[in-house]
Amino acid sequence: MPLRVKVNDIAFFERPLAFARPFRFGAVTITASTQLFVRVEIEVEGKGRATGASAEMLAPKWFDKRPHLTAEQTVDELRRALAIARELYLANKGFDTAFGLHAACIGAQVEACAKEDIPPLAAAFGPAEIDKAVLDALLRCAGANFFDGMAGNIAGIDARLSPDLQDDDVARVLILANEYRNHRIPIRHTVGLDDKIEGEGGVADVRENSGARYFKLKLNGDPEHDAARLISIGKELASLPYDYGVTLDANEQYADIAGLGALVDRLERDPALIPIMRKLCYIEQPMPRDVTWQSPLGALSRRDFIIDEADDGYGALLAARSLGYHGISSKSCKGLYKSIVNMTRIAKWNDDGAECVICCEDLTCQAGLAVQQDLALGALILIGVPHAERNGHHYVDGFADTPTDEADAFLTAHPDLYSRAGGKVRLAIHDGDLLTGSIAAAPGFASSIHPDWSTMQPLKRPTPRVSQEQTG
Repeated sequence: MPLRVKVNDIAFFERPLAFARPFRFGAVTITASTQLFVRVEIEVEGKGRATGASAEMLAPKWFDKRPHLTAEQTVDELRRALAIARELYLANKGFDTAFGLHAACIGAQVEACAKEDIPPLAAAFGPAEIDKAVLDALLRCAGANFFDGMAGNIAGIDARLSPDLQDDDVARVLILANEYRNHRIPIRHTVGLDDKIEGEGGVADVRENSGARYFKLKLNGDPEHDAARLISIGKELASLPYDYGVTLDANEQYADIAGLGALVDRLERDPALIPIMRKLCYIEQPMPRDVTWQSPLGALSRRDFIIDEADDGYGALLAARSLGYHGISSKSCKGLYKSIVNMTRIAKWNDDGAECVICCEDLTCQAGLAVQQDLALGALILIGVPHAERNGHHYVDGFADTPTDEADAFLTAHPDLYSRAGGKVRLAIHDGDLLTGSIAAAPGFASSIHPDWSTMQPLKRPTPRVSQEQTG
């Protein structure tokens, strides 16, 4: 049964995040970043007060890839999106469902951010992170874990932002999703553009891939270069002593439909690419988001394509399907409620004979709150794809610079999800899988504990940006 909440306070914190190795995707290479933490205080109608939390990396040059912006400017956009969202959420003085609060703010958020030249995908980051923390507090106040709470639609998710659905569609699918959710999630191991391919430390090295049976291979947008690289990767993966699957992710690097067609033609015709092609699950976000909306896939829709960065609103999946796409990614940083709405759509379409998918991707969700909340969402909503991308387990060294006491506390609270190895607490991957038992049992949003707020710094204020018009 939905409960009604009122948000009394929202605070943002951050920690520096050093990478263990460079992560290159699309046109950006990340060697360090910042992890955001959100703490909210809410009042639940008739039940009292509670505190909730969420966490996410502030990913540069992903939410907004415009070339005239520096990496730091794109991070500043996320900080500004958070600040704008905070004002909107705190301005709602009455009680509403958690989803009702989101629905009341998301349109104004996108509009306010547009006035500051912040695109919709980046704008949605602010509500996405606050919504996770509000849900965490709501579940804690009710004494419910994430899966039971969502099965009862505790957040009051309805169809007001998705007129193609009925309210009872969402409630029905949430119940079914909980009944059939995944208790073990196979990881999808990302192979970045600078990652080693062959031999020791390469893609088939179990010490590198942690026994993963699924691999996400980054593309750079040049069909010849990508084909050559995929041939090398395919040779390595073919040496694995078990079956495997692959996905391809271009991160918007294919400039147009012609280049994409050249890649698909090579994949389908080159015998050297058989180890990749026979194991291919889908191709993710091949073209820039603006080009995507102008380029129906046509005959290319015979292959399974999904959108990711183009997922900038509640109508994105509908528009993508009309262009020939077969699905969409879920990232908690894009909005957990949008993921649930998209899961509902895809479940309905597949009931009518479609073969669409919603898959779980991440932007290096870090050990602790971020990875646990994203993993729980993925366990609930995955349709057609049982595995989930998990970048943080190899691009970042365990809990990285998280204080030792905090990392130890997460290990104690979630011993099926973490282990101590090499002097660090890190994700415990069991035969290529992550276990969801302890996050399923925890009251709140996938974590029985919160981070140590006293060890963080307040989120930096964004640096004012001079517009191109002002400098012209």
